[in-house]
Amino acid sequence: MTSGPTLASWYLRRMPGSGTLVNVGAVLLGTTVGLLFGRLIPERVRATAMAAIGLSVLGLGLQMALDPRIDPAKLHYGGLLPYHPNPLIVIGGLVLGGIAGELLQLERGLERIGQRLHGLARLMRPAGLSEADQGHKLVEGFVTASLLFCVGAMAVIGSIQDGAGQPQVLYVKALLDGIASVVLATTLGAGVGLSALPLGLYQGSITLVASSIAPYLTLPVLATLTSSGGLLIAAIGLDLLAIKRLPLGNLLPGVFVASVLAYFLG
Repeated sequence: MTSGPTLASWYLRRMPGSGTLVNVGAVLLGTTVGLLFGRLIPERVRATAMAAIGLSVLGLGLQMALDPRIDPAKLHYGGLLPYHPNPLIVIGGLVLGGIAGELLQLERGLERIGQRLHGLARLMRPAGLSEADQGHKLVEGFVTASLLFCVGAMAVIGSIQDGAGQPQVLYVKALLDGIASVVLATTLGAGVGLSALPLGLYQGSITLVASSIAPYLTLPVLATLTSSGGLLIAAIGLDLLAIKRLPLGNLLPGVFVASVLAYFLG
């Protein structure tokens, strides 16, 4: 007879969407840990941690942008192939998407959402953060975490595998995202936890329609998605380091515009 743990592990391996559920749970758990214990960390230590996070995010974004490596083994290729997307497509997609985001005023919309959620997040405000800064910090944490957790080939390919009952890639991603959530929540607050919603919707949607969208996720599309997303992640690093704050909310559509252009032109 199959034992309880073995049966549970079998269901986790076979149930489509289990990888995304574990990933979302890891983000929420990591955020909770960061919020609960972040107050115990002195301000100077948090400032140093923020600088380390900023440098790491900047480096990660630049690496993704300049050298997007896609593992095509799950796409019936073999090995780890460095595929360099067309830079004109990446630039054009970000410009067009940025213009669309500016016209739609997505950044302002995100700020309004942050203000409305201000009351809910007030009790979870990191130590030393004034109420006047809460709205911006909430949006900053939400956008930062959402980009870090959603952008990249690991999220796309892992979600496709999850739809086939093979969530191992997303389990690894869940571990990485959970650790990142602890660190981010310590400095950016409750907005990091809110990223679990777009993360669940994004990866869950890919899992649900994995069989139908797989033919469209070509190497140019995945590489362009990773590269353009990496540029926005690098922009987050500049913001965290207090070097330059860019309208990331308005630039978000550029990632998807670039990916669509890559499918037709890449």
